[in-house]
Amino acid sequence: MMSKFVKDRVYVFIDAANIFYTQRTLGWKISYEKLMKYFKRECGKDTKCFIYVAYDENKQSERKFLDMLDIAGYILRTKAIKKIKATKDSRKRKGNLDIELAFEMVDVSDSYDTAVLMSGDSDFAVPIDRIKKKGKRIIVMSTRGRVAKELLERAKFIDLRKLKKEISQ
Repeated sequence: MMSKFVKDRVYVFIDAANIFYTQRTLGWKISYEKLMKYFKRECGKDTKCFIYVAYDENKQSERKFLDMLDIAGYILRTKAIKKIKATKDSRKRKGNLDIELAFEMVDVSDSYDTAVLMSGDSDFAVPIDRIKKKGKRIIVMSTRGRVAKELLERAKFIDLRKLKKEISQ
């Protein structure tokens, strides 16, 4: 399905936090192993997949998740989650990598011809505009209800619902 939209060298940029919430909307989980195989099959074996993940250093399950991503062939971009005081008695977990993802998409744009963004955040509209000015193709993968109209206006959109049979756990 995706192969008809990509051209030459493909880099995939995955906003793991956004995909976590997208899975709740979908009602099913993505198998990151199957997702990698899908990208390699549809975009070429030299496709590079970057994933941006905030994690809790104290949770073994999150370390195992990172290990699985590494073994599956993802290029990891990680940041430890910070705990910020929200109220007198509570703390909020914070670990956003959107800015890192946006900068890297733009900074390495001479290395690819097609960028695939797995996120629905409107924050990515500006980097998409910059990349498109360089003549690059942009594909956004998310699902309806989790993708900003700013992204739909700027890029080819692939709804993850259409890939359930190929990438679900």
